[in-house]
Amino acid sequence: MTDKTFTNVWDALSESPAEAENMKLRSSLMIALETQIKARGWTQMEAARRLGVSQPRISDLLRGKINQFSLDALVNMAVDAGLHVEVLVTEPT
Repeated sequence: MTDKTFTNVWDALSESPAEAENMKLRSSLMIALETQIKARGWTQMEAARRLGVSQPRISDLLRGKINQFSLDALVNMAVDAGLHVEVLVTEPT
């Protein structure tokens, strides 16, 4: 058995570097959305209405069900929440 070290949990759990990057982006968006929902004091119903999704989708978001969300859907929700989304592309470290 070989011990491996990873820079983050997504690198350890993902089957490919591309999947790990996708998971990192989705995770960041989900955290930003949760922070925004809590900061504005929105109920799940209010958040759902404002973000154009169902209340169960907000529940999934707040429970961290990352596999239930595409990157595209999370970007749309972030914009509807009044957030600005940017992607920074860099060389690997």
